[in-house]
Amino acid sequence: MTLALDPAAQDLLFREAHTANTFTDEPVSEEQVRAIYDLIKYAPTAFNQSPLRVVLVRTPEARERLVPHMAEGNRPKTATAPLVAILAADNEFHEELPTLFPHFPQAKDVFFAERGARERAAGLNAALQAGYFILGIRAAGLAAGPMSGFDAAGVQKEFLDDDHTPLVVVNIGKPGADAWRARGPRLDYDDVVTSV
Repeated sequence: MTLALDPAAQDLLFREAHTANTFTDEPVSEEQVRAIYDLIKYAPTAFNQSPLRVVLVRTPEARERLVPHMAEGNRPKTATAPLVAILAADNEFHEELPTLFPHFPQAKDVFFAERGARERAAGLNAALQAGYFILGIRAAGLAAGPMSGFDAAGVQKEFLDDDHTPLVVVNIGKPGADAWRARGPRLDYDDVVTSV
């Protein structure tokens, strides 16, 4: 059986896509980022909660505030990428549920009245959306360099508030010279799938 998605699109999104470690200096426009979001916003989350929040680090001043919070190996590429996005989970996402989940507006209070329940749901669903965001970057013909190597508490204090948990920092742009490492191995189907 073949997939419905065109093989060229499969390659763009998955087979030929790599995490980029260098970028050209070609800027990433607001229009490009809006197009990415306007595509990925339709991907599913539980209760349509959509807890992902994005901070775009565009100015040199903001970059100077971010780079010290990155792991040592991630600092040079974060300092030079055309655009950096901090992807975070909004732990107060439930306030939007009456709008986002209108057929059951009580979900806000029935399922998410407790902060702990919100944090678990926000973390899982925003992580899903972070994956969608990376695919959206690739769909736009750009390269993504997602990183979890950073001081989360420092990034939260510098760019967010107590209601937002940073999940991943993503460098975005056109790939530069020697942008890719060799593709790492993957597990085979039989190694990960069990039928019961």
